[in-house]
Amino acid sequence: MTDATKTRGKQGADLHPVARLPDDWAAWLHEQGERSFRAGQIFRWIHQRGVFEPQQMSDLSKPLRQALSDAGVVAPMSVEQVLRSADGTRKLLMRLSDGSAVECVLIPMTNEDDADVACVDPDGDDDETAASPEQASLPKKPVTLCVSTQVGCAMACAFCASGRAGLTRGLGAAEIVTQVLLSRGYVDADEQLRNLVFMGMGEPLHHYDETVRALRLITHQDGLGMSPRRITVSTVGLAPNIGRLGSDFDGKIGLAVSLHAPNDAVRNAIMPINRRFDIAELLGALRAYPLPKRRRITIEYTLIDGLNDSPEHAHELAVLLTGLRVKVNLIPMNPVDGADMRAPSPRAVDAFRAVLASRRVSCSVRKRRGDDVDAACGQLALKRQGGANPIPAERVLRRG
Repeated sequence: MTDATKTRGKQGADLHPVARLPDDWAAWLHEQGERSFRAGQIFRWIHQRGVFEPQQMSDLSKPLRQALSDAGVVAPMSVEQVLRSADGTRKLLMRLSDGSAVECVLIPMTNEDDADVACVDPDGDDDETAASPEQASLPKKPVTLCVSTQVGCAMACAFCASGRAGLTRGLGAAEIVTQVLLSRGYVDADEQLRNLVFMGMGEPLHHYDETVRALRLITHQDGLGMSPRRITVSTVGLAPNIGRLGSDFDGKIGLAVSLHAPNDAVRNAIMPINRRFDIAELLGALRAYPLPKRRRITIEYTLIDGLNDSPEHAHELAVLLTGLRVKVNLIPMNPVDGADMRAPSPRAVDAFRAVLASRRVSCSVRKRRGDDVDAACGQLALKRQGGANPIPAERVLRRG
């Protein structure tokens, strides 16, 4: 089965050029009377080298370069503003061709953070996720990119700025992958883009076909060539599409689930999606997810003062997750404009974690990253800022 036929949704001429896999380019080239081997060349120019200007594709003939220009080969967005946090986090505001905008975030990682993203089981060897000796000796610091899949979000989670803003539209695969291609230019010289998390604006599995095509573009060996084990897709719990994701990628794409409550009563109050797919149905989808050996699902749990943060809630959560290969990521709620909720005290967070640990549930507390530029978990909502070290995009050097 070819890459193109593996991916549902739009095909051929209906695709934005940046969303085309090599097989799609081969079909287009056939229509142009060009030889099919050019497909790999075009794909590598765009997805390996990040070149969107056909006239710069120097190993193509001038007529073919002109045909590519006529066919609309162009970046579907541009970086308009970069906000750099005191901790090194960078939030990029990207302007789309229709005038709308999304945000994505570059996050410097510690070794512990890097393992958390990969969802590696620390209790045993993991051939799939262990770094090679060469990788382990690399001096460059790992960076994770948090990618958006929609302009806004339809899920309306009470603690999330994107959800409170509502959904404008979904992003095409070209717009999703271009975030990655452009963001590479804002990685510092001593850093390496190592992980991708689909945890920015929007619900990736609500926009399933475009998300899947973006994943195939990002993991293609002739493009960015990122390993699926270094990519995590987060969902609020669209149970049927969790099953589709597991089937389409044999469980190799990391899965993170925004649970945020140990029972339906609490979850209904803060996450409207639970009225459609309740916790029992969601857990059924997680049990069926084809996890590779020694991989785990990340359970994201935002701690909200007085709502879901008591030791009793922690005990209930531990019982709920019994038998599942999971790691719980506790997230003290970040400030969100208009939300009448706040994070618990550090003592309450420690007490919650202690209960989970006593029940042998693997857990950690997410460190705040980029909250001074509204780039932390739940804060992406296109809030323009003049402070916090704003950097015009054209002044940030592109580094190879």
